[in-house]
Amino acid sequence: MLDRSLQMSLNCPPYLLVRQRTLCYKRLNPVRSMPPSSVILHTDESGQFPESRKTCNPLIASLSSYDGPLLSAPNTVGILGGLSVDSTLNFLRKLVHLSKENEAKCMPFVVCSDPVLNRELSSLEMSSSSLCSRNEPSQSDHTRIVKNLRSKRVFLKKSGAHCIVMPCHISHSWHDEVFKGCSVHSLHMAECVARELKEAGLKPLEAGSPLRIGVLATDATLKAGFYQEKLQIEGFEVVMPDKATMEHAVIPAIDALNRKDMEGARNLLRIALQVLLVRAVNTVIIASDDMCDVLPRDDPLLKKCIDPMDALARSTIKWAQQAADEGT
Repeated sequence: MLDRSLQMSLNCPPYLLVRQRTLCYKRLNPVRSMPPSSVILHTDESGQFPESRKTCNPLIASLSSYDGPLLSAPNTVGILGGLSVDSTLNFLRKLVHLSKENEAKCMPFVVCSDPVLNRELSSLEMSSSSLCSRNEPSQSDHTRIVKNLRSKRVFLKKSGAHCIVMPCHISHSWHDEVFKGCSVHSLHMAECVARELKEAGLKPLEAGSPLRIGVLATDATLKAGFYQEKLQIEGFEVVMPDKATMEHAVIPAIDALNRKDMEGARNLLRIALQVLLVRAVNTVIIASDDMCDVLPRDDPLLKKCIDPMDALARSTIKWAQQAADEGT
């Protein structure tokens, strides 16, 4: 039921979403000035509510003039959406599902989703991971994206978030710049994965060899290098697709996905994974939401793979539980 409501919320126009919450809230609590327990709102690229929506909806108008944070719980999480609404929704589902598995209540959260940011990040990935267009993004592109991400970070902090997470791989290319000087705690997806792998106590597949972890991702994410950096800090040897595998398997798989050729994408992705696995890697990190969804859930190759979103969700729940305990 909660999964369905989240999906409906993200698919509804912002004014409809807020109006639905307003009606329910008025029935439960006559004190209209108090904020709801969880909020999903769309903002513009500056992190503000669009003016046209402020005037047509009473709750948005009240939130815009509200002096305090929307949420006041010490374990409130801010979720900064990135490449697509689908990936953000997928992360929310994981939070709900894993919270139920741990018999824990899902933490209060605020989600910030900006279609302008979605397009900018998607364009950057497409320019780096395409057979047809391999133009390098300009410095102005990076500067604009960092500025946009920072504005969303500020919005989430003002909304009451005590921890901010980004369920988007490419956004972590600028993680340090976005959170520099920020007093709010943040979780880095690559750090979460590396820490879990370290705690798993893996053994090398070959005697005398180092622990090898494969990373399969878009060209833009691999060039950013943050997965390699975080894994190496934990003592792992990182194995990435070689140039031939990128050019003849990974990038064509992404292009096939963009053409809606699922069968072609599956076959190419399987080739890329097998190339990594024969190099004696313990497991492969699939650092791309699109790639994670290509193979069917019962595919044997997925048993050798890790979805970083799972690690980020588990770390988020762990932080929220600790914050709630410390706050009581």
